[in-house]
Amino acid sequence: MGYREISLKLPTDYTEEQLRKKIEKKLKIKKFSYRIGRKSLDARKKTDIYWQILVSVSSKQIKGAPPAISLLNIPYRKRTKKAVVVGSGPAGFFCAFVLQKAGFNTTLIERGSDVKKRAEGIREFEKTGLFNPVSNYVFGEGGAGTFSDGKLTSRSKHISQERKFILSTYINAGAPEEIGYMARPHLGTDNLSKIVTRLREDFLNIGGKIFFETLMEDLKIDNQIVHEAITTSGEIEADEFIIAPGLSAYETYRMLIKRGVKFRTKSFAIGCRVEHPQEIINNAQWGQKSLPGVKAAEYHLTSKGNGNLPVYTFCMCPGGSIVPASAYKNTNIVNGMSLYNRNGKFANAACVAGINLDRLGARQIAPLEALDWLGNLERRFYEYSGGFKAPFCGIKDFINREEMSSVVESSYPLGLAPAALWDLLPSEVSGSIREGLKDFSRKIKGFEAGVIMGLDSKSSSPIQVLREENYLCADFGNLYVAGEGSGYSGGIISSAADGIKAAMTIIGKD
Repeated sequence: MGYREISLKLPTDYTEEQLRKKIEKKLKIKKFSYRIGRKSLDARKKTDIYWQILVSVSSKQIKGAPPAISLLNIPYRKRTKKAVVVGSGPAGFFCAFVLQKAGFNTTLIERGSDVKKRAEGIREFEKTGLFNPVSNYVFGEGGAGTFSDGKLTSRSKHISQERKFILSTYINAGAPEEIGYMARPHLGTDNLSKIVTRLREDFLNIGGKIFFETLMEDLKIDNQIVHEAITTSGEIEADEFIIAPGLSAYETYRMLIKRGVKFRTKSFAIGCRVEHPQEIINNAQWGQKSLPGVKAAEYHLTSKGNGNLPVYTFCMCPGGSIVPASAYKNTNIVNGMSLYNRNGKFANAACVAGINLDRLGARQIAPLEALDWLGNLERRFYEYSGGFKAPFCGIKDFINREEMSSVVESSYPLGLAPAALWDLLPSEVSGSIREGLKDFSRKIKGFEAGVIMGLDSKSSSPIQVLREENYLCADFGNLYVAGEGSGYSGGIISSAADGIKAAMTIIGKD
């Protein structure tokens, strides 16, 4: 059986028959099987938008051998060692899953609730405005990513084996097979809610244990070796401890610092969410209101402008919604989400400025200071609106510093509060975002007609743990911090890969 990879150009609404005929014509064969290796949309010319597809073809009529596939090797053997993993987001779950597959006795603890109860809590929150500390957009089964767009893109290098393992695990749990080949794959909240449930069942079926609504309050440490995790469900002994707290568990950061875990501050980004009718973005990107075979148009914008800080859009959610993503009751934070079909009325994205607190404060900022600084900013937005209404203004008004008096239509479920939004942000941040918005309005027709709202403070962590090449926290013998909370990854894929790498390191030393 021969093998060839070929690149094809196909219309956005192509059929399987058209794809097969393209293969037949290019390779001059009739009998074959094929697999899509990669699929990306080329929209550089609005008059000629098409799918660029890489296809792997197998047939007796062609020559060539398939490339060798390098897969993640998880060596199993019966073990007596115990591992505790804190946090059920991508890093925590995949770390626990790999350890359990390798034969460890693994316990996964999660401060939030399971995904079903979590969804109920979110619905109640959006209906009443009453915050639930264990069932919200941030804490709970699957982490913050469960109720997001579920993007699976990553710029991380040297994670090819981990990426394949993550994607195949998601597909086995019910994810659409296209995530294995789309250039910009995503799962959507509706799929993720089902997927994380099946992943939990897979973990339990191979002997893992999970405790929901269980907060890790402290660690019992002796001579830089952790012996127990002290939790609201009791003390849990183990040989290895992996903390995967995500970006929002400030009390976990503080506890780790108190117990001697070393962190440093790092550059991160803060800003707001911008929102437009999806048709404006479609028209700007495609030259038409809709495109057969494509869900919704996306954008990714960067600008140096005339501001002091780099400004860019992040976590763009086509056909999505802006949601209240507060981790604590006295903070007001927004994030974006979308369903798999991305068929909502609005498009939204974070519009953030990259900052370094040492530079902003003109002195070296300690990690605890960085947490306090960010927490104070998150509380400032809550205090302004007196709750979870999102402070907002028009993009044009932000540029011109003209406060709006009327409320506009939006996807945000808890209401909007007109605000001089630029005054709620640090002046250097708001000035840079203003210049970025001017630039974006030149790049995308109609961009200035949108609105800007809320505080988006969770694009990356403001602090980073000091850890060795073997993923151990500096000076500790069995304590690891992984995922977004470590400051070394961001997003579902890179965080899950970070958790897997930590697990493989533990497996390798046992």
